[in-house]
Amino acid sequence: MTAGLAAFLDDYSAAMRRHVAAPGQAGLTEGYDLGRRALVEGISLLDLTENHFRAVAEYTGAEGDPRSAEVALEFLLQTMAALDIATRGYLDGTRRYEQQRSRAEDLAGRDAFRTALVESLQDGFFVADSQGTIVEVNSAFGVLTGYGADDVPYRLPHPWALSDQPGYPQIGTEASRFVMPVRHRDGRERWLAVSASSLVKQENNEQIFVGTVRDVTAEHDAQARDQAASRLATAVGAATSMVEVLAVGLDELRRTMGAQTALVAVWPSRTGQPDVYSCGEPPFPEPAATESIEGTPRFVAAPVSDPTRRVTLDEEVRTLLDRSRRQPARGLSAITGEEGGVDAVIAPLGETGDAALWVRFGAPRAISAADWALYSLLVGHLSVALQRARNFDQARATSLTLQRAMLGPIELPPRFSVHYEPALPPLEIGGDWYDVVPLRDGTIGVVVGDCVGRGLSAAVVMGQLRTAARALLLRGAGPAQLLAELDAVAARIPGAMCTTVCAAVLDPERGMVRYSNAGHMPPVLAPPGGPGRVLEGGRAVPLATFDTPRRPEATTALPPGATLVLFTDGLVEQRGYDIEEGFVKIAGVLSETGGALPRDVADAVLSRLCPPAGYDDDVAMVVYRQPPEPLRLDIPAAASELTGLRRNLYRWFATAAVPHDLAADLVAAANEACSNSVEHAYRDTEPGRVTLTATCEGDRVVIEVTDSGRWIPTPTDPGYRGRGVEMMRVLTEDLEFSHDENGTRVRMWVTLPSITFPTANPLRGSTRAPEQSPNNTFR
Repeated sequence: MTAGLAAFLDDYSAAMRRHVAAPGQAGLTEGYDLGRRALVEGISLLDLTENHFRAVAEYTGAEGDPRSAEVALEFLLQTMAALDIATRGYLDGTRRYEQQRSRAEDLAGRDAFRTALVESLQDGFFVADSQGTIVEVNSAFGVLTGYGADDVPYRLPHPWALSDQPGYPQIGTEASRFVMPVRHRDGRERWLAVSASSLVKQENNEQIFVGTVRDVTAEHDAQARDQAASRLATAVGAATSMVEVLAVGLDELRRTMGAQTALVAVWPSRTGQPDVYSCGEPPFPEPAATESIEGTPRFVAAPVSDPTRRVTLDEEVRTLLDRSRRQPARGLSAITGEEGGVDAVIAPLGETGDAALWVRFGAPRAISAADWALYSLLVGHLSVALQRARNFDQARATSLTLQRAMLGPIELPPRFSVHYEPALPPLEIGGDWYDVVPLRDGTIGVVVGDCVGRGLSAAVVMGQLRTAARALLLRGAGPAQLLAELDAVAARIPGAMCTTVCAAVLDPERGMVRYSNAGHMPPVLAPPGGPGRVLEGGRAVPLATFDTPRRPEATTALPPGATLVLFTDGLVEQRGYDIEEGFVKIAGVLSETGGALPRDVADAVLSRLCPPAGYDDDVAMVVYRQPPEPLRLDIPAAASELTGLRRNLYRWFATAAVPHDLAADLVAAANEACSNSVEHAYRDTEPGRVTLTATCEGDRVVIEVTDSGRWIPTPTDPGYRGRGVEMMRVLTEDLEFSHDENGTRVRMWVTLPSITFPTANPLRGSTRAPEQSPNNTFR
């Protein structure tokens, strides 16, 4: 027995006796520590067990106490617990070793099975290291990319990666699912769906990526076709005219097809020449002359930035388009280049056989079946949108005909301007109306009304009330009487209840206006250069609401040159704004535009009050300008004074609502008369003065030029000069000369023409030109 074993056994015996004498947790803990010591010192279980029984026998004697033997056995078991744990761990380790050894023996067979399994996959398989280098691929991977197992490893950047397609992850660099474009070894572009997972090798804790790739080119192309068709349908969805459809649709079609030029030829008549709409690069060399001549197509104007550009077609393409638009079946035709490949695509558009599409590529290209499917889908969407726009144009023309038949006069008396803008663009039809009626006694009746609601139903009510109001005015009814009798008419018209109307009778000669208001917006009156004010008199309830004993009426003076505006509530009632603010704005505009033509006043009012999103209610407005005070200019008979005279005369003509072209003629005639006075009246005497007077006599504008001298007689042959009198006769309606001892007087006049309006002003929303960009040149 070694000294170490003897010492351990003595320590064990002593500890066991202490525990038997006083059993407790401390003794058991000491026994467990002795077991761990036995492990470290390599004590045999046999030696430990033999020593235990000897020590128990010696401690208890021949007649041992059974209780002491049980306590001693508990101490032995606690000591052997540590040895038991170590033994079981050893056995488990041995078992695992045997299992690993068994697996290692099967690796050779398993590698062969793994290789067969990977090669049997229809999807491409790859293994990449932590640096993204592809170290293993199967044969399917080589078929999908053109890069097989013979050339591994494939380091970054991978040879199939598209350098012009940034933003896509590379195969074997991320553990995720994604779709990426690749370039096959033969040059084709394909789309692969990648599914990769990240693993850690047990032998060296290295991260690797294992995954599969699948060809999804067909699915991607189908999705791209759907997206392209959706973009085109969205782009043309808001277009309501053929020009708008072609403006946005042609550019979207050209960009989606990757073409250089896209154009549409439209034949307004079956046998005439086509209008050509084009976007992209000019399709052909442009002609030197822009005039349309026999045998060449008519052209659609270019954008404002380049109004001289035109699009022309050569005879071959025009013949192809003409033949294509006559084809009854929908279909695309390819135009091949001289060296093969498709150079252009041509197709009919619409359902009426009067339009055809021509799309030219920058270079001949091969077009796959998927490309043809995409092109057919896009052309179909454009064709449907074009036909829808034509149907809408027909509906708009019908509504415009109805609206113009009911809205008001086409010719207005001088010094008037009107404006109508419905809230339902682009059909241009609503329930607001105006009417201007010249009466036999020289006065002018004006009616502005607003029916409840909007659209066609409101327009029907409006037409009946407008006709009744016009008949009452022509019969001689004053404003109050007109509204009183219109009450009875509105009560018998379904939908006419609560219609608001403002009726007025203007007397330009006396400078007075009588008006009555049935719940309508009050008119606004502004003297020239002065603040505008609201005419609050003559107010009562709307039509067909309550029985009123009589309608009130008010009378207000019209100062010379004053501007009167009557309008419907759509002009001033806006969400989030106080209605009084709208009246203040109108009054401000009128005070600033006292020297502008009535149509310019109307434009200024609409521009100042227009909300950012446009008017959300119908707007009808009438602007009237009262004739101004006569103009009298007394100037020295000097040529240097004529510039100021012409400037003052132009200003007065604007205040008198004389159209610009007529004002230019009158200024030229007056300038010639004053020039004759300057040059001839005081030829042999001291220079005198020249007086010019301009007055409004009803609808006539009269100009008189007087001086205190004598003009020389007009020679029989005036030569290259002396044609001023003839020019004055041409520029005016009549010309009178009078000479006496007091001097010379020239009197000339013109009658102001009626103002021609289309009654329903063109809507900004329906007739606006499509926005252009550098890449969308719509000519």
